[in-house]
Amino acid sequence: MDYKLFGLWDANVNVTDIGLKPYINLDPVIIPKSAGRNRQRFHKAMYTNIVERLICKLRVSGHRGKKHRMSSGHNTSKSIKTYNIIVKTFKKIENELKMNPIEVFVKALENAAPREEITSIEYGGARYPQAVETSPQRRIDLALRQMTQGAYSKSFNNKKDIASCLADEIIKAYKMDQGSQAIAKKLELERQASSSR
Repeated sequence: MDYKLFGLWDANVNVTDIGLKPYINLDPVIIPKSAGRNRQRFHKAMYTNIVERLICKLRVSGHRGKKHRMSSGHNTSKSIKTYNIIVKTFKKIENELKMNPIEVFVKALENAAPREEITSIEYGGARYPQAVETSPQRRIDLALRQMTQGAYSKSFNNKKDIASCLADEIIKAYKMDQGSQAIAKKLELERQASSSR
């Protein structure tokens, strides 16, 4: 039996990026909340729905650079609050694009996931930047983090609510618009990687 996500949207979406396909879980569920019941190896990829991962990222959106300001103590909420934010976000996306918002979100994730990044290697006492390929799990983690942090930074001290800002971020990432923080960061990372190859 196929369930609709939130009882509203069909989650049978085709993932076009072959590398990310095993890591984007779109199993049919009504309420994307597993409460950590599937904590096993690769649980994020294999067992946790991608919309649930977005909800969890909204609750604790991760650190910004080396500054540990965005920790769980500063950035928490009830799960029903973030659940309602996602429902409002998806409704705004559906109203604006007249498409299935889960399809838009998955395509935005594929567009915003960086393929390369840089790491520093030490050789003969000197450090050099070295371009490396990004693993599929990390690609999704980075895309989700940049989307949520971009939405939070745009809604902070602003009249626009978080649902509108997150909807804008996802729509811009879907359209490959550099106004999206996720797309801007991806292009910057890949530019740095190509220059240090």
